[in-house]
Amino acid sequence: MITTILLSFGALFLAELGDKSQLMALTFALRYRWWVVLSAISVASVLVNLIAVGVGHFLGAALPTTVISLFAAATLIGVGLWTLREILSGADDEAETETAAPQTKSRSAFLVVLSAFLLAELGDRTMFATMALATKNGWVAVWIGSVLGMVAAGGLAILIGVTVGKHVPERLIALCSGLLFLYFGAATLLDALAPGLGTLGAAAVALVLPAIAGVVLLLRQRAGTPIPARPDSEDRPDRTIEERTA
Repeated sequence: MITTILLSFGALFLAELGDKSQLMALTFALRYRWWVVLSAISVASVLVNLIAVGVGHFLGAALPTTVISLFAAATLIGVGLWTLREILSGADDEAETETAAPQTKSRSAFLVVLSAFLLAELGDRTMFATMALATKNGWVAVWIGSVLGMVAAGGLAILIGVTVGKHVPERLIALCSGLLFLYFGAATLLDALAPGLGTLGAAAVALVLPAIAGVVLLLRQRAGTPIPARPDSEDRPDRTIEERTA
């Protein structure tokens, strides 16, 4: 059993390195408290890997990954748009919300991270790896090792996110987080609807959505910038004599 746990831990930890789930954990850690992100990832890991070992060991069938990917893409894009909307609403509203209801904000952040991570992992390559391990090994040991490996990879990403977040302005963090979630959502959507593009093709096309969002955000901010008022006529040195004596 110990061997199976270590095998599952190593396989899932290596599979998660550089995967979109780890990048999502890093991005969430830039926006929310680390313990909220880690707890949500832990719960999602327990649920996802329980489903994976159940399917792999008892059923030997696959989940409807296309439908799940569509829900995951919608969730990620929604989170990205919500994050960018907070930038437009202003820092004062955000500070007021955080002061007025920190517990409510923590609960909503937990649910956002849990749902996004859960949907992103369902049908992902790491889930198929867990299913494959469960077909030939004890499902309990595979489940424990997979959960530990996934949480360890997420914890590493959170550590990096917390470290980076201390040296980056909060507004820039919000902007990068929103654009990254739009990219993840677009990439997930392309993987489900256009698998023929390949990994590199989907990654390139997915950049279009955050690029458009960045341009729109820039234009909105410029449009909302107040135009400096013209100097009063009494201070204008180019007035004519008639204007001065009027």
